[in-house]
Amino acid sequence: MRYIILLLGFAFGLYFIIADRLKIPYLKASKAIMNMGRTDRKLTTVIETVIMDLSIKLSRFIPMDRYRKNRLSATLKAAGISMTPECYQAHAIIKALAVGLLILPCLLIFPLMSAAVLILAVLVYFKEIQKAEKHMETRREEIETELLRFVSTIEQELLSTRDVLSILEKFKKNTTPAFADELGITCADMRSGGYEVALMRMEARVNSPQLSDVVRGLISVIRGDNGTMYFQMLSHDFKQIELRKLKAKAQKVPGKIRVFSIIMLMCFLATYLIVIAYQVIRSVGVMF
Repeated sequence: MRYIILLLGFAFGLYFIIADRLKIPYLKASKAIMNMGRTDRKLTTVIETVIMDLSIKLSRFIPMDRYRKNRLSATLKAAGISMTPECYQAHAIIKALAVGLLILPCLLIFPLMSAAVLILAVLVYFKEIQKAEKHMETRREEIETELLRFVSTIEQELLSTRDVLSILEKFKKNTTPAFADELGITCADMRSGGYEVALMRMEARVNSPQLSDVVRGLISVIRGDNGTMYFQMLSHDFKQIELRKLKAKAQKVPGKIRVFSIIMLMCFLATYLIVIAYQVIRSVGVMF
């Protein structure tokens, strides 16, 4: 019975990891419900504190060349993750090792599961090491969803004012948190330094081709161009981009559901096959 429980637990774990990779909304809702209890939050905080403490100690021994360090440091800063590059990599290693320690009970209870646990530890490492990039991608997508409305607002504001700073400050009050944060940083840079430099810094932080087009238009307005026609054309282009994104998203949903169902079925089939094979081997051993 304990072997069946262990295998079912592994199947469910693999199921939820794959579901998270496929970004199934149901999984995210489940995580939110699970984190509602105060006790769970305290436990998570304690575990994260221990992992972070070990990561800081291990980070002293993580070798990293200057180019990779600078690149990762910029990524972490843009993602809002307050870790050094070495600590970030050590954090991923510690989490993978924590999962890898499950090999020890597996060797005692059910050795066939050891290879699966090792694969699971490797998957955890790559998931953690890519977290900053994924956070940046999510942040960039959140900002890009606001660009159509942003461009339309600029187009209307240019009819009455040429003050780019005031346009940004007005839009900052009625946008998403990610874009409001970027606009807040940019407005502060514009007050303390050059307008063009501040806009180019925002462009570099977000790293979005669409935002680059917006920045190019704002810089032309700062230099004295009219800009109204440019933003009208940009608004039309962004509408077409949004339509294509919506169509692509709608087409992906049925495929994701099919893949998700097949993977779920395979996980449970593999579990039952392993249990049956183990029982057959055990029965044959008893007979001889």
